[in-house]
Amino acid sequence: MTIKLLKSSLLFAVITLSLSFTVNASENLKSEVEKSYNSYLKDLFIHFHQNPELSLVETKTAARLAKELRLVGFEVSEGVGVELNGFAPNGIVAMMKNGNGPLVMMRADIDGLPVAEKSGLSYASKATQTSPINGDQVPTMHACGHDVHITSLVGTARYMASIKDQWSGTLMLIGQPAEENLLGAKQMMDANIWKTFGQPDYALAFHVTSSLPSGVVNVIEGTPFAGSDNLDMIIHGVGAHGASPHAGKDPVVLGSQIVLALQTLVAREVSPRDPGVVTVGSFQSGSIHNVISDRAELKLTVRNTSLETRKILLDGIERIAKNMGRVAGMPEDKLPEITLISSTPPTVNNAALASRLKSLWIDNMGDEAVWSMEPRGMGAEDFPYFTTDPKIKSVYWAVGGTSASDWAAVQNGEKSIPSHHSPYFKVEPESVKLGVESTVLALLELMPKNK
Repeated sequence: MTIKLLKSSLLFAVITLSLSFTVNASENLKSEVEKSYNSYLKDLFIHFHQNPELSLVETKTAARLAKELRLVGFEVSEGVGVELNGFAPNGIVAMMKNGNGPLVMMRADIDGLPVAEKSGLSYASKATQTSPINGDQVPTMHACGHDVHITSLVGTARYMASIKDQWSGTLMLIGQPAEENLLGAKQMMDANIWKTFGQPDYALAFHVTSSLPSGVVNVIEGTPFAGSDNLDMIIHGVGAHGASPHAGKDPVVLGSQIVLALQTLVAREVSPRDPGVVTVGSFQSGSIHNVISDRAELKLTVRNTSLETRKILLDGIERIAKNMGRVAGMPEDKLPEITLISSTPPTVNNAALASRLKSLWIDNMGDEAVWSMEPRGMGAEDFPYFTTDPKIKSVYWAVGGTSASDWAAVQNGEKSIPSHHSPYFKVEPESVKLGVESTVLALLELMPKNK
């Protein structure tokens, strides 16, 4: 491999690459990814890790990603999306047409979280940023591993640009903002990006995870991420003195009855074989000991893995809330009000495509490196906004992020692994390598060179 390096005031970048590479020689792929990681991608990962930006204000991250993709020959469009909550879009779409063939999209999310990093890493983030939510200055951290995703996307771009003699079609790379608040994918789709850039034949994405050891990919044929709906509920009451409860209608009591009744939705209305979650994450009412408030506010998250279950849960929440209000004697114009704040459908892998890629990865990386563990939680993703309407064949997989030593300690019961969004969260930078390797293999499988 010959690499010509050009230095600028801010960075150096590879713009000329000549690789002797074939997909069938997976060891060559591993070797070349290793070289790229050691010479370039590790430093790039550390840069992104130390400079996280919050959802909707990822301007510097987006600009750096766009620059990296342009340097290896992609046609890059910046600011893709619609304005949201007064913030300009930070979406990136990078295109490389290389002859006839399918259009394949690979997406990486780019935002961080308002978390103060306590990982103890030598390159831990010390960054702060003005919150787009409340205007406060807050610490920022890549507490979910999006720095791995961005760096892997750059690594993938560099390789695919270097081996154009081995694939045919059009490669679309997406840098998606605002995933953490489930807004960014819809923000980009609302700008009609398929009309502008073309509708993909296949859509791909992965997420690094601390719940798997580094060196492992995990892919399933079902639903790797749940659908999510966030709801606000206002419960009206009639204020009164705390010593005279008969003179009012207590929204705390009514809210408590609603919270308990909501649990019967999953327990008694959803099939035991269908996953569902209704969680009340916030219950606020009143401000003093001896006053019955006239209002309570609940914040709910609803999770599911099918649109049918989603309908049961959302319809049930409204039915229970309204009718419990009637039971409490509230008039029709003072029944509980429910507002849908944000929503994302379940992430559903195309079964045939997931099976195809699993076989490919096993053939190239070995049985021990490819797992198919079902998720244990109901975490959500906004990736399905790209794939649900219109329906696009897609696969979302996981890349392990915990070091071998930490994983062994976990298996021996000696320690626990901090979860995503924790201030102690960390993943191995070397996870970038498997992110690139698994993505390159998938792209070359889906975009074979025309004979």
